[in-house]
Amino acid sequence: MTILIPAMTQAENHPVSLTDDRGKTIELAQPATRPAAISTFGADVSVALGRQPVAITTFGLQGVPAYLGPEMEKIPSLGPRHQPNLEQLSRIAPDLVFAIRRYTEKDGPQIEAIAPMVAMDLITLQDSLDAVALAGDALGRPQQAREINQRFKARLDSLAARSPGNRTVAILTSGGETPFVYYDHFLTASLLERLHFDNVGGSPPNPESGIPLGYRISLEALLALNPDVILLLPSNRQRGFTVNPVWPYLQAVKNDQVFEVGQHWKESAGPIARSLVLDDIERLLLPDDTPLKTSSR
Repeated sequence: MTILIPAMTQAENHPVSLTDDRGKTIELAQPATRPAAISTFGADVSVALGRQPVAITTFGLQGVPAYLGPEMEKIPSLGPRHQPNLEQLSRIAPDLVFAIRRYTEKDGPQIEAIAPMVAMDLITLQDSLDAVALAGDALGRPQQAREINQRFKARLDSLAARSPGNRTVAILTSGGETPFVYYDHFLTASLLERLHFDNVGGSPPNPESGIPLGYRISLEALLALNPDVILLLPSNRQRGFTVNPVWPYLQAVKNDQVFEVGQHWKESAGPIARSLVLDDIERLLLPDDTPLKTSSR
C-alpha cells in the first residue's frame, strides 16, 4: 500500500491521491469529511481521527462494537459487511468508503458507482499501520494518524521490554466442535509474537496472500501443542469444543490460563481496537513486577 500526497500544500481542500491494497489509485479533490465504513476498521479509524462516519456495517449478532462509543448507535446501519445495503449507502451519499478488500470484491463496482472506495487487507500488523496512515491522508489528518501509529509502536516496544516470554499461546474462535486457530501473521497473533509469546498456530502457508487466516484444529492436535495460554474470541454459540472430553486435559485449562476476550481481538486493525488488545495483554498476561529486558529486540 502506498500513499501519495502533494507536498505543495496541507490546506483543507488539497487534492489527495491514494493507492489501496488492490493497487488501485483513488483521486480525491479534497480530504473526505463524510466517510462510510464497510468494516469495523473504517468506523474505528474515523472515530480515532475525529471524523464521525455517516454509515457503518455490523459485525455478526454483536452489531456495532460497544468500544466505539454510544454515538455509533445513532449512525445509519448498512447491515453486514459481507452484504452491505447499497441502496442505503446510495441514499446517504458518503464522499469515501473504507472497506475490507476480501469482503467487497464482488460489490466493488457498485460501491464505486456511489463513492470512491479504499479497499484494504487488514490482516497483519503492517496492514494496520499502513491503513491508519492511509486513512489519515484520506481524511485530511495525516499528522494525527502518524502520531497514533508512533504511540502504538512505542507502547508495543515498552510492553515487549516487560514481557518475560517463554510461553506458548493459542487464539481460538468458533462455536462448533472444532476450534479455529490463527496463524502467526494474523494481527493479534503477531502482537503476541512481538511480546515474546510463541503462537502455536504457526506460520501461514500463503504469506503473500495472507489467506487463510488460520485453520481448524482437533482437540487432540491442540493437546499435542498444549499451549500455556488460550484466548477465546467471541462466539454467537456455546463453544462445542469446550465440552470435549479432551478440553480439561489442556494445561492452559488446568492452570486457569484460558481467557475470553472481546470483539476487538477479531477486528483489531483500527487504532482503538488494537490499543484495547494491548490493554488486555497487559492486564491478563504481563506480570506487574517483571523487570525490564536489557535485550535490544
